[in-house]
Amino acid sequence: MSNLRKISVLAGALLLAAPFTPASAGHHHGDDDTLDPLVEGLDGPRGVDHLGHGLTLVTETDGTFSLVVERRRKHAEPHVVELGSVPGEFAPAIAAGRHGKVYILTGAGAPGTGAATLYVWRWGYDEPRPVFDVAAYQADDLDPDDLEDAPDESNPYGLAALKDGSVLIADAAGNDLIRVWPRGYAVTVARFKPRVVEVPDGLPATDPDGNPLPPAGAEIPSESVPTSVTVGRDGYWYVGELRGFPATPGTSEIWRIKPGSVDATCDPERPWNRKCSLYADGLTSVVDLAAGDRGIYAVSLSKQGWLAWELGAEDSEIGGLFKVTRHRHHAHIRELAEDQLVLPGGVDVGSGHRNRGWDRRYHGHGHGHRHGDRLYVTGPVFGPGALSTVG
Repeated sequence: MSNLRKISVLAGALLLAAPFTPASAGHHHGDDDTLDPLVEGLDGPRGVDHLGHGLTLVTETDGTFSLVVERRRKHAEPHVVELGSVPGEFAPAIAAGRHGKVYILTGAGAPGTGAATLYVWRWGYDEPRPVFDVAAYQADDLDPDDLEDAPDESNPYGLAALKDGSVLIADAAGNDLIRVWPRGYAVTVARFKPRVVEVPDGLPATDPDGNPLPPAGAEIPSESVPTSVTVGRDGYWYVGELRGFPATPGTSEIWRIKPGSVDATCDPERPWNRKCSLYADGLTSVVDLAAGDRGIYAVSLSKQGWLAWELGAEDSEIGGLFKVTRHRHHAHIRELAEDQLVLPGGVDVGSGHRNRGWDRRYHGHGHGHRHGDRLYVTGPVFGPGALSTVG
């Protein structure tokens, strides 16, 4: 599968060229944050989960998931321990759960190949074990707001583990958030409705099949494409959007969902309901979220938008890392490590939290809490990449 097709599957959208301009209004830029590679030579790294005390889980394109162990000795190189692998042609999502369990989530693919499946692994397992078939669930949980004549489509992309042993799955193609318990019971937490956006400048007159495309400035509905989920320090569940065709920059949102919700609706036309409310707007092509002490961190695959990158717009491979905070009724967005990230895939926040099941086997560097959040970032998601730190 080509790089272009991988992103097309993720977005469920057409391949169309457009020389977009990054949306920057309302963003504050930080110039004192440096991207510092921690482990290089990874193949298309995406999934990342920092366990505390110098221990970090990371995934690669071939489905491999590994543990990165930072050394205690000054200037000593980190050690990478391969733990296992799952099927796929794109790096899976990963999240550490209770009692040493690791959850791995594969994306869209052909039936019977291990695609669109939640796996679990722990020490002593010969290989990861399938827990939940996301595609099968979505076949009976149709997207009521599908715009592409594929209401049963599934591309699970984002993953978060909860303290009670269940996990949250953001399905980019299903436009919903699912909660799955260890024995495979599942409920739909929330559905994300389309948003009306303006068609950006630069689209061709027709699509690859010769069908006419709407002109620049026209208002058309665009699917949410939720790619990411994290649990905030306030206990609420946060979901970030990629945004479907025409991938208009500045139209990706972050939603705040009440814990324990079932069948909530996240609606741009009614963004302030009890179960799901708008946390932030004005972002572009969000592919991962992480929760910090004072806000949410969001990763943008491309600051010009995924569609601009697909067909080679100049500098469209430059992604972004943003700190998003709310003061009263306004979201404030600040870019970190400005223009230093290339097609980033994932982010997590370092902390002093100790996962004893892991520390018994590996002794990390022991960063603990610092002033501010230490961030772990993966990318590029295609080709040679690295696990890096910011802050």
